[in-house]
Amino acid sequence: MARILSGMRPTGKLHLGHLFGAIQNWAKLQEEYESFFMVADWHALSTRYMHPETIKQDIFEVIADYISGGIDPEKCTFYLQSHVPEIAQLHLLVSMITPVSWVERSPTYKDQVSALGQDVATYGFMGYPILMTCDIICVKGNFVPVGQDQLPHLELAREIVRRFNRLYGDVFPEPQPKLTKYALVPGIDGRKMSKSYNNSIYLSDDPNVIWKKIKKTTTDPQKIYKGDPGHPDICPIFYYQKLFNTEEKCNCIDQNCKSGALGCAADKKELYEKMMVFLKPIQEKRKELEDNPQIVYDLLERGGEKARAIVKETLKEVKHVMKLD
Repeated sequence: MARILSGMRPTGKLHLGHLFGAIQNWAKLQEEYESFFMVADWHALSTRYMHPETIKQDIFEVIADYISGGIDPEKCTFYLQSHVPEIAQLHLLVSMITPVSWVERSPTYKDQVSALGQDVATYGFMGYPILMTCDIICVKGNFVPVGQDQLPHLELAREIVRRFNRLYGDVFPEPQPKLTKYALVPGIDGRKMSKSYNNSIYLSDDPNVIWKKIKKTTTDPQKIYKGDPGHPDICPIFYYQKLFNTEEKCNCIDQNCKSGALGCAADKKELYEKMMVFLKPIQEKRKELEDNPQIVYDLLERGGEKARAIVKETLKEVKHVMKLD
């Protein structure tokens, strides 16, 4: 069976963008592929090396949201990146064959240094794509579920794999992307939903908090009064309606908004009710994990043991073809 590998840095609780952009897609893929879902705590250090004290709690938050969002630990393998130290050894070996120019051209590196300043202009942050490559190839992942913004990193991973295989033989499959259905979920201000923008609706948000956020959500700036014709295609509320409502209902909302029969306040109330019905089982499952956090830590321990056994074999093979055994 073909393998997929994906993961996230532990940056805290997950939001609707993560749910529809990644988790739901992973839940479908776990039925078709041998699935590995990693929490990338080493990657978190690339930007949070000065403040690592929250990473442990953030690891719990991410896994709790994975599970409550639909990832089944009986059908896949969860593990913590740092529980598999062989990944770091593989990273060292792969870095030896990766041209500096390949890493320097990463658009993410340049953009993040520009946005976050010289604090992230470190070797570890610059080498992020190489470590990401090793995350994938250590389990010989065939496919990687990614969004559009990660395609440059994955293409670099594919280049590194091709170079390694040319030098030492066909050890690794060339990882292929699996793009998610919902590439970008807008935040309540209309920009991409992101923690850094403070515009997110979190899976664990209290219902009252969600309602306050929905009421603040940006709508069509030209629709000032209820009777004004609206433009649903530019409205984040209508985008959310398409996530939580039926196609038939969305068509009705689209028509009534354009005609002016539906006001923004009523539209938001309808959305809130549908959203809370959808999120209720997710939040109930999450509450169970919050009350029994050892469940999460036990899953990570077992998953780490399974992943490490696989990665040890990969590293053994790499050392053999590189004449290091």
